[in-house]
Amino acid sequence: MNPHLVELRDLKVAFDGVPVLHGIDLTVGPGEALGLVGESGCGKSVTWLAALGLLPGKASVTGSVKVDGREICGGSRNVLEGVRGGRIAMIFQDPSSSLNPVLRIGRQITEALTLHRGLSGEAAKAEALRLMDMVGIPDARRRFDLYSHEFSGGQCQRLMIAMALAGQPDLLIADEPTTALDATIQAQILDLLIELRAETGMATVFISHDLGAVSQVCDRVCVMYAGRIVEQGSIEQLFSEPRHPYTRGLFDAIPRIDGPRTRLIPIPGTVPNPKHLTAGCAFAPRCTHAEDACGWQRPALEQQDDGRRLACFNPVATACSTPVRQMMLEDV
Repeated sequence: MNPHLVELRDLKVAFDGVPVLHGIDLTVGPGEALGLVGESGCGKSVTWLAALGLLPGKASVTGSVKVDGREICGGSRNVLEGVRGGRIAMIFQDPSSSLNPVLRIGRQITEALTLHRGLSGEAAKAEALRLMDMVGIPDARRRFDLYSHEFSGGQCQRLMIAMALAGQPDLLIADEPTTALDATIQAQILDLLIELRAETGMATVFISHDLGAVSQVCDRVCVMYAGRIVEQGSIEQLFSEPRHPYTRGLFDAIPRIDGPRTRLIPIPGTVPNPKHLTAGCAFAPRCTHAEDACGWQRPALEQQDDGRRLACFNPVATACSTPVRQMMLEDV
């Protein structure tokens, strides 16, 4: 039996000849919750859009994407449609733009049930109402025939989750699902994702720049920078002792709500333009730990003694004075 539900190997993406993903290797196990974190533009979303064949035609995608050992990268439309929405479902950052404003919510959910599970008529309606109840839509039967603009932002995201669950997926990809929501609603959506994973046993990929949210939802995390994974390990490893200077910089830039008021420690510089990447480490121009070799030689993502994977010639050597996971949970 294949131990990996989804396996990406050497996944590369280029737009108009400009590489934006540079050989992504990662796996997701059955029931696992994997976090992808990094600044905007680092390739978090592109990784999974490429894996599911959802990028525009001008994108060049190479590498391997396997679902239960079956290759789907470059697969036919029939192959991909058998995976998208069924085996793997995806929800996005802005639910209001993902829902059809001229179709009633009930019809949108029942369409997904018809497509992925062959349900129709009263059976589809009953299952749609069950899904609406499951994701916490109050008075689902009365609101079944409402339009998306008659729901709040948080409720629209719950409806998107209900539509994703219609295909009984083995993996749910949540692409910044709480970014457009206020703090209270964010917490409710995170709790819902945790509950659904426990109830259904589905795996989750949580894409976010919110490290606090990632610490609540995920078992393992990949940190991405400029189209590459630079550090990968368990939540406990990365949040107690981040080793890559970029990972450490992300934590240092987070404001604290307790203790004395101190200056934040920003990461100097800006994210590099994909057109102008050097032969060395993409983070080297911004890195306080950079050595001469970093400018001309790119570090490989290699296994470390503690089990994590790290791409750095001169990693942070000492543990944080305060466990970062504890800090994240205090501030959420």
